[in-house]
Amino acid sequence: MADPAPVAVSQRERILDAARAIFARRGFDDVTMAEIADAAGVARATVFNHFGSKHALVEAITAGVLDAYRAMLDAALADERTPTDELARMLFELMGAGIQNELGFYRGIFREIAKLHVGLDQSGAGRRIRDANAERVERLLARGQARGEISTAFDARDLAAAWDALANGTITHWLYESASEPLRERMRRAVGVFLGPVAVGSGAPAGARSPARGASPEPPSRRTKQGGTHGTRSEASRPRRRARARRR
Repeated sequence: MADPAPVAVSQRERILDAARAIFARRGFDDVTMAEIADAAGVARATVFNHFGSKHALVEAITAGVLDAYRAMLDAALADERTPTDELARMLFELMGAGIQNELGFYRGIFREIAKLHVGLDQSGAGRRIRDANAERVERLLARGQARGEISTAFDARDLAAAWDALANGTITHWLYESASEPLRERMRRAVGVFLGPVAVGSGAPAGARSPARGASPEPPSRRTKQGGTHGTRSEASRPRRRARARRR
């Protein structure tokens, strides 16, 4: 008797592929499970056997998206030589390029993915994968802090949360508000905003911060002690000392 497992796997993948294609064309809300079954070439009952609801189907698609992101993070963590800021730039740009290449799909379903990403799912799978990815980002940034590449003025967990919020906010705005330029370019600017306060410049100690805008200049007395004006005063006083010596 033939093993039914490969058939079941094949059916599941066909259903997922069909759902992705339909969601890309029509979005999430107006698509029915019957339409997905027709597109996959299976019975409607078969779709429900694999996925109990349309939301469960989206959960499975979301898990695949987040798994792909996890693979990117694992590759970055395995790279021991590239500086942390360069890895961050590559990750943001890869996210942008990948989403732009499947614009229709992500525009049709990204809001649902975002809901699952914050834990609004039935099984909790999206939340678990999200937490695993956040932990990887935190490790990447903590390693950068240990190397002196990322400021220690911020907690690595807080930085990871800011990373996540900035990436998702940039993607959402691009998908639904303004796609007038490539998402990769938008993500490049976004990661620049993230790295601006936290990436340690060449020769700067970890934890160092840039002077506040509008800060008062260094007091003149301090500049004098450093030799900027002290020597000039000494030269100017010599003629007066010579004149007093002649009068004596």
